[in-house]
Amino acid sequence: MHNERLCKLRVKGKYNITLINAYAPTEDKTEEIKEQFYDDLQYMVDKVPKSDQIIILGDDVNAKLGKESAYQKITGKHTLHEETNRNGELFCDFAAANNMIVMSTQFQHKQIHKGTWRSPDYNTINQIDHVLVNQNK
Repeated sequence: MHNERLCKLRVKGKYNITLINAYAPTEDKTEEIKEQFYDDLQYMVDKVPKSDQIIILGDDVNAKLGKESAYQKITGKHTLHEETNRNGELFCDFAAANNMIVMSTQFQHKQIHKGTWRSPDYNTINQIDHVLVNQNK
């Protein structure tokens, strides 16, 4: 474990896989806290052998990914949200810098199956958990 927000597991086999579980700061946190999170995540990714398949499991990365054309190479076309929030921008910037794509939004699903978080009153549904994979495989 790197810190309370990041944990890494490396599975060795014919093809090595490194899994990183990430719990990002919420949208209301300061830019400094968010940037520190992504600096720490980058540090972990930089330590992974280049031959490994990297899978980042964004357990509540709090990133709402929209349908903007600027991010479609990374996010695909099947996001729940229309607009990307600030956490989504940081998430997409990180993915782009590391040649990764968001697998959780690459495939078509019914709208009712895209949500990964629901408010206690069941009135708000968000898609804020995502899976990133590197594209060099």
